[in-house]
Amino acid sequence: MKLYNHALAPNPRRVRIFAAEKGIKLALEEVDILAGQSRTSEFLAKNSSGAVPVLELDDGSCLSESVAICRYLEGLHPEPNLLGRDLREQAEIERWNRRMELELFAPISRTFQNTNPIFQKRIKQFPEYGEAQRAVVYQRLERMDHELDGHEYITGDRFTIADITALVAIDFGGRLAGIQIAPSLAHLTRWHGGVKACKRPSVRRAQASGATSGNNTACAPTARALTQSCLPLFVPRRETRPVNHPQHQL
Repeated sequence: MKLYNHALAPNPRRVRIFAAEKGIKLALEEVDILAGQSRTSEFLAKNSSGAVPVLELDDGSCLSESVAICRYLEGLHPEPNLLGRDLREQAEIERWNRRMELELFAPISRTFQNTNPIFQKRIKQFPEYGEAQRAVVYQRLERMDHELDGHEYITGDRFTIADITALVAIDFGGRLAGIQIAPSLAHLTRWHGGVKACKRPSVRRAQASGATSGNNTACAPTARALTQSCLPLFVPRRETRPVNHPQHQL
């Protein structure tokens, strides 16, 4: 199996961590987003949304959307389980993963798109809206701190996809949106310290593989390139409203 990847984009990193947690080795092909490789007819035939990640199976068919890819990998390699062993646990993990996507990942992405100067010539930015989204993120981080009180991980006592989603979102926010975990958030700080690359082998392996992946090694993983994967497929050069749907394109 081959994963079409971008080293800095957060959603491919989600899949890389998920696969590394299970010991699955994926061939990685770097997509040079800056050069428009994700907008070519060849790539659009693999994913009509023009986004990474895309998992190409051995029969040549393709899966896109990071959680869908993770579900497929879980079916192939059920252990260690990351999506739930029974219906009740699956529902619980899905609940928390959706919260991390909609309440954390999405506002971080909107903060980035509306405040980072990289986007000034790409879309119509709404800085006040971006700052309002930044406030939403910080409120959610405070809630996470309370939710992690007495729990090692987001869904309870074991590492799941919800932890992967939250880690990728927070690291993305810290790198490109200036969003940091306040030292006063002791439970969140403890959780983040336990799942980041220096502590968790799968996160470290996924980080290393993302930095060295690909048949297209000339693709430099720049912040500017990352922004290309944040944009909707057919967005005009100057958008006229807040961008509210980035998480599916990253």
